[in-house]
Amino acid sequence: MSPKQNTSMVISIPIQNLGRFSLITVTWTIMQSKPDPMETSCGFILLNFDSILLLQYPQGHWSFPKGHVEEGDSDHHYTAKRELKEETGISDVTIDNGWGERTEYTFTRKGRNVPKQVFWYLAKTGEIDVSLSHEHTNYLWLQIEDAEAQITFDQERELLISARKYLQSKGQIP
Repeated sequence: MSPKQNTSMVISIPIQNLGRFSLITVTWTIMQSKPDPMETSCGFILLNFDSILLLQYPQGHWSFPKGHVEEGDSDHHYTAKRELKEETGISDVTIDNGWGERTEYTFTRKGRNVPKQVFWYLAKTGEIDVSLSHEHTNYLWLQIEDAEAQITFDQERELLISARKYLQSKGQIP
């Protein structure tokens, strides 16, 4: 929570001291707070034939390519494409508009809880070569089942399972 505004309340209270009345003034300051703004990111579950791209972060976890919405981004698809290119060098993608998900979580930055939402999309590419950005330490193209086992966070594993079921229902993967 971050401070929004302070509200002060002043109360004068009569008290008796040695037969004389005096007034004391007490001031309370009430901090009103509003929630920290929610960070928004966008990312892809990126499919190359039957392989999924995972990126490893310096902290060691494996995840899909994603990044923050920036001023000037026209929409969430634009953000996801921009971040994919920045993080991997891959720019030729086709977005499957039949599948999309939104996740929410909270993480800690500098001792503060930060709420975050991520808009996820399914995309396909014919590109296989990855040029990692400084934000990542490794990458893997994995079969979907292997990617499910490699992903660090359960929430993202559930996303991949959802995307796999969608692709199977469309006959795009076995």
